Amino acid sequence: MDLTRTHHFDHPIDEVWAMLHHVDAHVAKFDHMGHRDIVVVSSEVSDDAIDLTIKRVLDIDVPSVARKILKPTNTVTSTDHWERAADGGCAGHYEVDIKGVPVDSHGTTKVVADDDGEGCTYTIDLAVKVKVPLIGDKIAGALRGQLEKQIDSEFDACEAWLGSK
Repeated sequence: MDLTRTHHFDHPIDEVWAMLHHVDAHVAKFDHMGHRDIVVVSSEVSDDAIDLTIKRVLDIDVPSVARKILKPTNTVTSTDHWERAADGGCAGHYEVDIKGVPVDSHGTTKVVADDDGEGCTYTIDLAVKVKVPLIGDKIAGALRGQLEKQIDSEFDACEAWLGSK
């Protein structure tokens, strides 16, 4: 299953980059999204990039089709890479590992400035493959709504961070 979500910020890309480039903003994002026991496993920040691995616990509503595969409480580790391009844009990629669950989840991220420089658009592309014969695609599809809500909650967390700065 592939999923794309976009969000427009009424903040210049430099402000959005400052948020994405800040480890605490990522921790606050996961906290806002309802994750708990959030631990920064590793972080490496340079002038134009950030590499970050965060482990946390997440509760989900398990669809009936997935009850033999998924648990309602899961330990999730995400590895993110963001970089600032020479043209001022921001882009990245990420992988998500859910302990003990046969899922391949990864994606890309991109922030592009508006032509007037007053705002920017953040796009998240997510690919999820549940590696279970015959019903994997059905399970992924059943999780789509929850994944969309998580991404929308991420956008809300970003807005809250930007609004507090």
